[in-house]
Amino acid sequence: MSRTPAPGAPLAPASRVSLAVRAYLAIREEILRGQLRPGTPLSRRRLARELGMSIVPVAEALRRLEGDGLVESRPRAGTRVRVPTEKDVRELYELREALESQSARLFAERATPGQRLELGRLARHVDAFFVRLATRGDDPAFGFKVHSHHVRLHMHIAEHAGSDLLRQMIERNHVLILNWLFDVAGRRTPLPPHFHAELAGVLVAGDPGRADAAMRAHVRYGFEEVSGRLRGLTSAEWRVRHEGRRARSG
Repeated sequence: MSRTPAPGAPLAPASRVSLAVRAYLAIREEILRGQLRPGTPLSRRRLARELGMSIVPVAEALRRLEGDGLVESRPRAGTRVRVPTEKDVRELYELREALESQSARLFAERATPGQRLELGRLARHVDAFFVRLATRGDDPAFGFKVHSHHVRLHMHIAEHAGSDLLRQMIERNHVLILNWLFDVAGRRTPLPPHFHAELAGVLVAGDPGRADAAMRAHVRYGFEEVSGRLRGLTSAEWRVRHEGRRARSG
């Protein structure tokens, strides 16, 4: 089964990538950059025009994004970037905690010395990026780069936990991508210094129990802030946005 390229990964040559995949990656990137915020209406015609393709591949891309949990549709209201509910955020954090704590436990047991050294390097790199992000203000391009490296760090742990099934579950449930969306939409407080380096330090030490606990604490950090900021986005916005758009078009 082919895997969708990670955010920021280079695309294959045009002849090997379908228009639907190109549309999917382009729209997903705009969502993850924060340029398409939760609640933003997604017009197939406008997207097709901007991407220089027909509506058919765009419609296919939007269906796939809906399956990922990044987009939602309702009859007569159209399609928009998904507005996460408090329940969505809580359940995502619960799933991520379950999968990534096991991933951390297995990494502590099974990773090679080289893989442990690489995790420490990646963690320090990600921490440095997040420090710079806190001073860069509204910079979608840099934010995209930071979160891409963050995903790479957590996937390094999953890939070297020695369980292909666990890694696939993290990927297929879009655990890290949805966390990215929630983070971009809901987090304002900078992360603590050395946040990822401290996590890596516990994992590379090789104690599975401590690795499990450290990852649980890592995932839970900031839940209340993100959940609280997204709580104000309600389903009632469907009607308001839809009617406002209709009035403008009139």
